[in-house]
Amino acid sequence: MCSWLGVSRSGYYGWRNRQPSDRAIEDGELLRRIRAIYDANKGRYGSPRVYRALKKQGFAVGQKRVARLMRENSMVARVVKVTRRAPGSRRFLASGENLRPDGGVPVATNRVWVADVTYLKVQHRWYYLSVVMDLYSRAVVGWSLDESRTTSTTKRTLLSAISKRCPQPGLMMHTDRGVEYRGGEYQAVLKRNGIAHSLSRPGQCTDNAHMESFFHSLKAELIRGRVFRDASELRYALAGYINNYYNRTRLRSGIGYHSPMEYEQLAA
Repeated sequence: MCSWLGVSRSGYYGWRNRQPSDRAIEDGELLRRIRAIYDANKGRYGSPRVYRALKKQGFAVGQKRVARLMRENSMVARVVKVTRRAPGSRRFLASGENLRPDGGVPVATNRVWVADVTYLKVQHRWYYLSVVMDLYSRAVVGWSLDESRTTSTTKRTLLSAISKRCPQPGLMMHTDRGVEYRGGEYQAVLKRNGIAHSLSRPGQCTDNAHMESFFHSLKAELIRGRVFRDASELRYALAGYINNYYNRTRLRSGIGYHSPMEYEQLAA
């Protein structure tokens, strides 16, 4: 065999009996920790988040080294192309003002909330996920899954968020111009709680970019490629992802690679 491969017998036995280098041993231990983080997050983390997770655990390691080990071992973050187009027609209202044209992030919780609705499909039937997020920490403070996209749906989500966070008057709520946010029921809740309503400019989806980013992550990491038997199974999966994983565990680059709840605790 050595002759056929063109190597000497002494060279082969020297290679076979050679002890692993210190670097190789360190790489093996690091790879074990990388895989533990990768598996714990169900393949949702790429090398930047794995690197940050290792740093939070107290490991001094270079990001390029983490990226190399992940690449050599075929560990790639789950990335799926996600579309935003909603089924059917949708009505928008022209009135209303964008109260945060600079898109700035507030300096404390319960100063600016953002909200939106996206659609999810279960067994050829559409369901609508309504979400309210605190822009300061990116924490989801209210959500609901319904069969229809109405003012009653978004109102219920808003009331859930208010009950959970008890915001003081002066809070701003930013949404798009859909009728589910401009309806009388929704506006009455905003007025009763002293919440100012800010609306995205027509045709400017980037005015609500943080909600768009959240929906993209949720669909890529939880929804795409998965078949749900019914709405109850979807709702259970959403609860696990939003309440436990996203709010309490998932590292977000926009808040210094902390989870939303951790970021709020650090600021308390």
